[in-house]
Amino acid sequence: MDHLTESYVDSLALNSSAIKNGKDLVKKNSFPLLCQSEDKSLIFGACKGSGKEPYQCSVDISKEANPVFRCTCPSRQFPCKHNLGLMYAFTSGKTFVTAPVPQDIVDKREKAEKREEKKKESPDPAAPAVKRKTNKSALLKKITAQLEGISIAEKLILQMVQSGIGSLDNKALQTAQEQAKQLGNYYIPGIQTAIRLLLLQFREEEDREAMYGKVIEQLTTLQALLKKSNEYLTSRLDNPDQPMDTNSTLEEWIGHAWQIAELREYGRVRSEAELLQLSFRSYTDKARGEFVDEGYWADLGNGKLHLTRNYRPFRAAKYIREDDSVFRIVQAGELAEYPGELNTRVRWEESAFREVTSSDLQRIREAAQSSFPEVIKQVKNQIKNPLSDKHPVVLLPFTGIQRTDTSYVLVDAQGKQLPLADIPYLSEPTTHLLSLLNKTFLNNQVMLVMFEQDWQQNKLVAQPLSVITADEIIRLLY
Repeated sequence: MDHLTESYVDSLALNSSAIKNGKDLVKKNSFPLLCQSEDKSLIFGACKGSGKEPYQCSVDISKEANPVFRCTCPSRQFPCKHNLGLMYAFTSGKTFVTAPVPQDIVDKREKAEKREEKKKESPDPAAPAVKRKTNKSALLKKITAQLEGISIAEKLILQMVQSGIGSLDNKALQTAQEQAKQLGNYYIPGIQTAIRLLLLQFREEEDREAMYGKVIEQLTTLQALLKKSNEYLTSRLDNPDQPMDTNSTLEEWIGHAWQIAELREYGRVRSEAELLQLSFRSYTDKARGEFVDEGYWADLGNGKLHLTRNYRPFRAAKYIREDDSVFRIVQAGELAEYPGELNTRVRWEESAFREVTSSDLQRIREAAQSSFPEVIKQVKNQIKNPLSDKHPVVLLPFTGIQRTDTSYVLVDAQGKQLPLADIPYLSEPTTHLLSLLNKTFLNNQVMLVMFEQDWQQNKLVAQPLSVITADEIIRLLY
């Protein structure tokens, strides 16, 4: 029960509105009954609602990383405001009387325990996964539809290019938008999103010269995507037994949503991983029609940098919990790693937490790449690939930060320099915050940076995200 704090409850809420609604219930004394089990693993009670009878709500907090919420209200939010209010009542010091656990919850707990026992009987995640049977008929039908959709997308792009990029007016863009919408019927949501992004660049960029540069870059990406997708899917159509591509992000570019079972089958799951979040942000992806919560994490086991992405569609955002900054070590029982390059995407379903120690920070600092030229070479090679992540994140040790009249420069042990600047992709400035840091944080430390190629000035720049010292992580973006 010690972990049931206000900040912990905040982290469970779907959004800030849910937090406010839960706290308001406590302020209004909406709980005529507040109880806790004898072993303090369950809190439950009644909450006044819009109905004649109060809602019966409970929170099973025996597992910190996996609390169980129950409520008789019709809300589709989990936890609902009544669950949150119940927990806030506990954290605010309201009196909870000790009472027997209701029989219906006892029955549900027993069923849950049986499910857990079945899971334990399942094969070890480290053992080779049993290959699932593929419905070849359904697979071939899907691939045929995907290839048809790619053909439509190719014609759409060709039509736009032949009409002339500079001559596309609002009417032409609206027609293209309607045609792109039809691609939703062909199982290629990733390609559809890439085309939507192209059309958004026409509509939203006020600087015409800057717009042309972005459009040309996106057209190059689309050309490579359509070509490689066509070749890949055609080969799979000819050979349905061909495994999915796990050596690149092509499947995700096409629009495949990887399931943990698939990643396990391809040997991309490992057990008992520890990660520490170094940076976090939330942003709106208009092309996808989703809010995105994105975190960058250091893997304490192998020193790699991973990313997590939580997608919340606009229409369902209030029913999906927002991710937030995490300041403790996440201990993932099973870590699934998506195909990728420098910063592979990861996910986990169950986890525990522990506090950060100085040895954890030391391991992260030791994992930093020491040579600026080597890092720059690696980053440039990745950016050259049209379908690679254009904004890789790396850890860099530095001996100092030099300030010029207009910018900052990161300096390594060999005297090599790397310009620091705010990049348009993030849309959140952080470089100016360096002037607010204590001077001890600007010498002989490790910095997490995100790269971007400035095509107008033809140079590679990096934006600082965090500074990792021997004692703490100073987040500039969180």
